[in-house]
Amino acid sequence: MDLDSGSKRVFQRLGGPVDPKNQKVCYHWRAGNCNRRPCPFLHRELPPPPSNGAPSKRTHGFVDDSSGFSGPRSRTNYTGSTWGRSHGSANSRTVRKPERVFNVCKYWVQGNCGYGERCRYLHSWSLGEGFAILTQLEGHQKVVSGIALPSGSNKLYSGSKDETVRVWDCQSGQCMGVINLGGEVGCMISEGPWVFVGMPNSVMAWNTETNTELSLSGPIGEVYAMVVGNGLLFAGTQDGSILAWKFNAATNCFEPAASLKGHTLGVVSLVVGANRLYSGSVDCTIRVWNLETLQCIQTLKEHTEVVMSVLCWEQCLLSCSLDKTIKVWVATERGNLEVTYTHNEEHGLLTLCGMHDSEAKPILLCSSKDNSVHLYDLPSFSERGKIFAKQEVRAIQMGPAGLFFTGDGAGQVKVWQWLTEPAAIAH
Repeated sequence: MDLDSGSKRVFQRLGGPVDPKNQKVCYHWRAGNCNRRPCPFLHRELPPPPSNGAPSKRTHGFVDDSSGFSGPRSRTNYTGSTWGRSHGSANSRTVRKPERVFNVCKYWVQGNCGYGERCRYLHSWSLGEGFAILTQLEGHQKVVSGIALPSGSNKLYSGSKDETVRVWDCQSGQCMGVINLGGEVGCMISEGPWVFVGMPNSVMAWNTETNTELSLSGPIGEVYAMVVGNGLLFAGTQDGSILAWKFNAATNCFEPAASLKGHTLGVVSLVVGANRLYSGSVDCTIRVWNLETLQCIQTLKEHTEVVMSVLCWEQCLLSCSLDKTIKVWVATERGNLEVTYTHNEEHGLLTLCGMHDSEAKPILLCSSKDNSVHLYDLPSFSERGKIFAKQEVRAIQMGPAGLFFTGDGAGQVKVWQWLTEPAAIAH
């Protein structure tokens, strides 16, 4: 079964029927007249504004412009007054936490909790409404560092620090093959039928339609991040360079096009939006590059530790860091990006991913060093739910038909599904 068909049945055979436990939404809250304090059912503290975008039908690499997660579209002097749950100062506002704290049972994770249903902790990989786990894909021995879904294929690709890429059949969920690379996978993306794998001192490129395999030389050290933009493949490397290649159809190979210099330490995150390339680095900065001239036009220095991930949404750039913050950047009238909102967390942050739920509302997923992934409504940053893992989640990838995937440090790839009809019950 082809992933591009958008079939809701993809992966569903493996996990059986979706079990929407903990998906109880207060009926009276939805009607706007709940008066129970506290209410035992789910309330979202601030309903997000409606989204005009539709979920992207694209299954690889990056999100279409229609999805909203595409980068700044205009240089608007955006005030940021809708960010977060309270108004006031735009910077360094701490979002208050829910009154009750839920933690996953560590003994249940290890498979030996003796309390069963009487356990006071969660026996579940998630908490929240509107989504559920379908299945787990087992096989990798170390951290999953990349997940890719090339277009026109019915295969899911996952890369790991165990020096392998695993190929999964999207209908049966079975591992169809293991590719031994002889080097750790630092990152992996797909664009069209191509799968790109970042490795020490090279990038491997596979065309899943023609079975073409190429090796791109040039990187020095690990390749931590890749992205495609303006017809170029960009790779962020351990020495702080960003290398670019352009595909030559006549010779059927990728030719070196440029080397972008400026970062003083490794480049660990890349994203493209609005004719700009954004790069996050171990040197704690984000650099903004013009995609036409490949010149750096601004350096952002608000983070105090490694900038682990960057993401474009509407007219904003979002970034997360080991400094325990997510920052929202918006262009001023003069075109420079400035922080309009800072969201604080208790732990260092690792990976950002944007997608839409079943109601086409924008959701931000952010993985944390406490082995969890937070799901936030945008732009309110009200917490929508939480995903748990045995170890840190380093890879998050959206798929078609409401599917998304997480890969963690224990080598597990989990398949998730947005539910089209979350359960709602009355008092």
